[in-house]
Amino acid sequence: MASLTPKLESFRRIVVKVGSSLLVDSDKGAIRQEWLSALAEDLSSRAKDGVELIIVSSGAIALGRTVLKLPRGALRLEESQAAAAIGQIALARTWAETLARFHLTAGQVLLTLGDTEERRRYLNARSTIAKLLELGAVPIINENDTVATTEIRYGDNDRLGARVATMCSADLLVLLSDIDGLYDRPPGDGVDAKLIPVVARVSTEIEAMAGDAGSELSRGGMRTKIEAAKIATAAGTHMVIASGRELHPLRRIAEGKPCTWFLTPANPVTSRKKWIAGSLEPKGAIHLDAGAVAALRRGKSLLPAGVTRVDGSFARGDAVILRGPDGAEIARGLVAYDREDAVRLVGQNSERIEDILGYRGRSEMIHRDDLVMAGE
Repeated sequence: MASLTPKLESFRRIVVKVGSSLLVDSDKGAIRQEWLSALAEDLSSRAKDGVELIIVSSGAIALGRTVLKLPRGALRLEESQAAAAIGQIALARTWAETLARFHLTAGQVLLTLGDTEERRRYLNARSTIAKLLELGAVPIINENDTVATTEIRYGDNDRLGARVATMCSADLLVLLSDIDGLYDRPPGDGVDAKLIPVVARVSTEIEAMAGDAGSELSRGGMRTKIEAAKIATAAGTHMVIASGRELHPLRRIAEGKPCTWFLTPANPVTSRKKWIAGSLEPKGAIHLDAGAVAALRRGKSLLPAGVTRVDGSFARGDAVILRGPDGAEIARGLVAYDREDAVRLVGQNSERIEDILGYRGRSEMIHRDDLVMAGE
């Protein structure tokens, strides 16, 4: 089994989920600063090795309720939203100041369920996070509890972490927990529970091993972590559940301390290509000249200059078919422009996009990352 265990050093884009019970002292309602500093040191070590890092952080409501002196126990929706409004400021400041001590720049991104489920908002969020990573920043992501209602929220940051990991094509999702992994039965007094180090596939037996939430500040629990594993591994992202109770939790994973790895047979790139090629209904077609076809086959993006005609009715982010001069399908992809703008850009040089549209759009009609060639 040990031979199946991945190495932390092999991953290049990692999402780390941090829960409220780890980040916030439940008695004091304050940040556990020593623990957070140790985690920031771990993150800095990964970043120095060229790893791109994304943090999904809980804690806003826990911090805000302390400032507002709200009572312990369940809060009404409007109380949670008010606490989040206060706590998000404190949470963002804490992450920014702590990471800055290790020469890392933090950028706050607040998401709701619709941002990962609705195509246009999904693409906007994905682009923002990608640009932050490109600029060397560490996105700090949290559910936007100030506006999310019960009906449109994730309800826990385990599943949010999984959605973010798949959105960003991360190759690893780390769920830091108050337990060091998945056990064959809920561990407790007098229970002989065994840690499962590697899960090759999330089966019904694995799902049956999950327990419920065990922390006052946590909305999660092992059930939501298994759900997160199903989301992540289906999209080609490995996942690991590890204890965050000790200092330097990422270092402990790298050292082989007890944890549970959930494996995926795919990778984010191939999974995304399968999704584009087979799971989305094309809304139109874009016809290309021979030069554009040759460029795509060399692994390039599709530029407006190579487009000869646009058919169908589509919006930005929709799937379209790419056809060569003879009408044959050569690829499918997610288009970066609405039909009306795409028509105006047919055959144009990318440098003229701003002059033509009145805004600075993307230089590519379809980026290579959003495109799959026929037969791939």
